[in-house]
Amino acid sequence: MLLQAQAMPRGHHRGISRKQYEGRIVSYKKNIELYGDSIGKVEYVDHMGTDRTIVNSARVSFGKHVDELGDKDKKLINFLVNPPDGKMHTSVFEHCSVTFRFKVPLFIRSQHHRHRTWSYNEISRRYTDFNIEFYEPEAFRTQHKSNRQASNAEELINPHIEEEKHRGDRDYIPAKASTLVAAHNTQSLILFDKLIEAGVCREQARGVLPQNLYTEYYGTSSLLNLLKFCSLRLPKGAQWEIRQVAVAIVTILKDLYPVALNAWISHLDEELQDQFRSA
Repeated sequence: MLLQAQAMPRGHHRGISRKQYEGRIVSYKKNIELYGDSIGKVEYVDHMGTDRTIVNSARVSFGKHVDELGDKDKKLINFLVNPPDGKMHTSVFEHCSVTFRFKVPLFIRSQHHRHRTWSYNEISRRYTDFNIEFYEPEAFRTQHKSNRQASNAEELINPHIEEEKHRGDRDYIPAKASTLVAAHNTQSLILFDKLIEAGVCREQARGVLPQNLYTEYYGTSSLLNLLKFCSLRLPKGAQWEIRQVAVAIVTILKDLYPVALNAWISHLDEELQDQFRSA
């Protein structure tokens, strides 16, 4: 829900009119769960700028400024995204930015941090062993037959795997994959705790923790690079877990920059438009 300013605060900066102040989103909260486990999430932290910021950063070329967003301004944003020559005016979208707090598995963090136009600050297991949690899906996607880096999102399994009763024995019992993954996580955490208790430093003990360990971090990016990120991570070819991150980001952008987002969507191909609109 968007909450508008109801009163002009004392000590406001000279040159900012009441209309300008009241047009900003001054209180906004959103925390979006990702994987149905009440752990993975994308949380809105802060943002800078509005659709009007984009307009004013463009109109400053002519020494112009608007206090309220009108129909001409909305048309201008559409023009900036999709001008006749097809060359998008990108710099005006860099004056807006959003900060999020992410909580995702390590392997999704690694994919996210490939986007180097962002700024990141992450929890460090060198500093703390607080709140160690794992991503433990109840079912697993099958491997795509022709694409080595892809999976079949529509084909979920939780196969029984033969597991030794005791190490070295030849007596096996079947167990579900999800059960074995959870047991593996538990055992790795037990070993981690024993290493810490025995005096091993955290920066080495953490090496026994698996890739599905949850990590959390702040991530900040300009609106332009957020749109580029979502255009890359929303399509079906992206890994399902990071697609959920992109869906959450788009959900928040729809609230913060509705005109800019709609303009961006309109210049995409039809399939990607559907991905954005269904987010």
